[in-house]
Amino acid sequence: IDYILKPVSFQRFFKAASKAYNIYQQIINSQAISINNPTENKFNQFIFVKSEHKMMKINIHEIKYIESLKDYVKIYVGEKPIITLLSLKYLEENLPPSIFVRVHRSFIVSLLYIKYIAKSNVYIENKLIPISSAYKEQFLKLFLDKNR
Repeated sequence: IDYILKPVSFQRFFKAASKAYNIYQQIINSQAISINNPTENKFNQFIFVKSEHKMMKINIHEIKYIESLKDYVKIYVGEKPIITLLSLKYLEENLPPSIFVRVHRSFIVSLLYIKYIAKSNVYIENKLIPISSAYKEQFLKLFLDKNR
């Protein structure tokens, strides 16, 4: 965001801190609007996540599925997944529940990208994702409600 050389004057430090704070506020405000406002056009809904020292914008409706990796998650949106330091629980609580459902302790899937369901698996693109018994009832209920 900014670069400060020693010796640092208070004015220069304050200018850099203000710049960082303003950018942080813009990101927080855009996340609150994009995730919590269901009346907003679906193509304008997005989140920002930190990955590879950058804040990356991800359109919610482009997320195919999310996989947990201990303290990190892989968000599959295109050819290459985005790895970020977030918890699966945080994403589950903040993504629209009408689109995203947890099917396993390690996976959240988007109902928009499911090609088919076979036994205890969900098929998205070339990936078979297991449906655990702990989440199966909740998933099937949401999936059946969508198909009525």
